Amino acid sequence: MLGFNGDKNSIDPNDSQRDFKLIEKIVSDAFSEQKKARLWGNVFKGLTFLYLFLVLILFYPGMQKAISSGGGNKPHTAVVLLRGPIMDDKPAVAWRVNAALRNAFENKHSKAVILAINSPGGSPVQSAYIYDEIRRLRTKYPDKKLYAVISDMCASGGYYVASAADEIYANRSSLVGSIGVTASGFGFVNLLEKLGVERRHYTAGEHKAFLDPFSPKNEEETAFWQEVLNQTHAQFIDAVKQGRGERLKITDDITSGLIWNGEQAKSLGLIDGLGSASYVAREVIGEEEMVSYNIPESPLEKVLKSFGVSVGEGFAGYFMKQNSVAPYSNL
Repeated sequence: MLGFNGDKNSIDPNDSQRDFKLIEKIVSDAFSEQKKARLWGNVFKGLTFLYLFLVLILFYPGMQKAISSGGGNKPHTAVVLLRGPIMDDKPAVAWRVNAALRNAFENKHSKAVILAINSPGGSPVQSAYIYDEIRRLRTKYPDKKLYAVISDMCASGGYYVASAADEIYANRSSLVGSIGVTASGFGFVNLLEKLGVERRHYTAGEHKAFLDPFSPKNEEETAFWQEVLNQTHAQFIDAVKQGRGERLKITDDITSGLIWNGEQAKSLGLIDGLGSASYVAREVIGEEEMVSYNIPESPLEKVLKSFGVSVGEGFAGYFMKQNSVAPYSNL
């Protein structure tokens, strides 16, 4: 017994031990209840996601067919938007643009097709995919013209695509051109040494790491990389010449990567006229009613992207491939 002012105020150790055990049990039970609540919360979220996923699988194919049919059953001008960078992971990816173009050409009620462009360029490969598809569709549907209409900008890969059109229109202040190829990087050769960091880099192949920013510049590798860029540039120039033909006034400047406003571009033969999409539909095509054929991002893509961009795009791309759009089948 521990006493304070006699037996009357003494504390029994057994009572204290029972109190501690009681408190411990209460705390343990509280944590257990929290764990159960968290577990059931996660289960509920998982079931909700599964439910939404199954609903999209069941209903999306019908939605997609409705979207891909496009245009309705009355005469109209088909419009396909090409907005932003032309990249594999962007809305202007080739399969999405090409699917819209195919739908626009295939609809017997579309009188002509407008490709409305506002793009700084992007991947040479994605741009070439769209260019080639436009050329193919123009050959398959010789009576249906495609007009590229530029708003703010049509540069680099954007112009690569536009040059495949029957005619190109722009605003007088639009930025047009940039027929060139670029690749850039940085050199950090001495940075690690100053930081006291030793880098250990292993390769098989003499030039496997020739773009490594932490390795010294090698003149042989620099010349090799420049030749790759030169060949890609030559492919770009050939595509533009093929698309524009005798309308293009070939000079050293026009293929140097420079960019011009709409009025300058017209005088150089980069474009055919000045006007907006509505102007072209009304005055050139003669069908003022315009219908968009762009394939919007699917609900499935949006849901999956909220759980992770890469995983979402992978699942969504696979799912769309199994349905009406089949994004990669013609690339």
